[in-house]
Amino acid sequence: MCDRIHYDEFGLFHENVAEYELGVSPNPVVVRSSHVLADGRTMSFLKWGTGAPRLVLVHGGSQNAHTWDTVALGLGESLIAVDLPGHGHSDWRDDAAYSPALMAPDLAEVVGVHAPEAEIVVGMSLGGLTSLALAGCAPALVRRLALVDITPGVTGAKAKAVLDFVNGPQSFPSFDDLLARTIEHNPARTVSSLRRGILHNAKQLDDGSWQWRYDRRSHVRDENAQGEPVAQSALEALWDIVSGLGCPVTLFRGSLSPVVDDADVAELLRRRPNADVTVIDGAGHSIQGDKPVELTSLLRKLLA
Repeated sequence: MCDRIHYDEFGLFHENVAEYELGVSPNPVVVRSSHVLADGRTMSFLKWGTGAPRLVLVHGGSQNAHTWDTVALGLGESLIAVDLPGHGHSDWRDDAAYSPALMAPDLAEVVGVHAPEAEIVVGMSLGGLTSLALAGCAPALVRRLALVDITPGVTGAKAKAVLDFVNGPQSFPSFDDLLARTIEHNPARTVSSLRRGILHNAKQLDDGSWQWRYDRRSHVRDENAQGEPVAQSALEALWDIVSGLGCPVTLFRGSLSPVVDDADVAELLRRRPNADVTVIDGAGHSIQGDKPVELTSLLRKLLA
């Protein structure tokens, strides 16, 4: 008989509150909702608060909406945090293709219906590139764009540490095995934070083993393969969107992350001289996980 681990996706907020001394209720108003896309696929999202959403939060590749839990708790604002296609509780694409250009129209459908007046779209990593593509295809939905440790200058070499983790095993014999690998690849995070992240992003099978929830069919598995996170032509198109943006842009850069380098910042400022760039000390690529309190404070200032 294998040991079963109980999981309640809304039953862990007290840990976030205690770990980061947030001083807020561990019982927020939050529900899981879904939106049926035009082609019949379903996108899932978390709706925080009871008012009209002021923010849209878009997670990175291989993550899900719960990556923003500490930020959402700290903000105390009405917002939505989406599960991108192929992630979390959203349907997988039949073609296993999850490029920013392909996911942006899906995101536009969700935002257009459920957060049409949002003041800020916040996107991390792949979610940031998808949010940038959203600003290109539906500019009226993006009044302000906040990019979390990502620009179209990303390459496989810069993101190697991230890719090494997400392109690893799909299944693990036990939760402890999965946790051990996650700790190894996320040295800036607390174990309790990583444990919560796994519970939100993996599932236990009938035999007691664990596997990731997200669609890994588009991931590079061959250690000798040279896969880029996003095609170069697609990244060039995203740089062009940056040049034509009609909304304010903020880049939050993790001081410990190699994903965004000085050349990327220079190119962003060349194309958008009025862009704001803030470096968050002690943060790696997933700033919302490494330094959620600091990111919350910065987002609150953008809302002011």
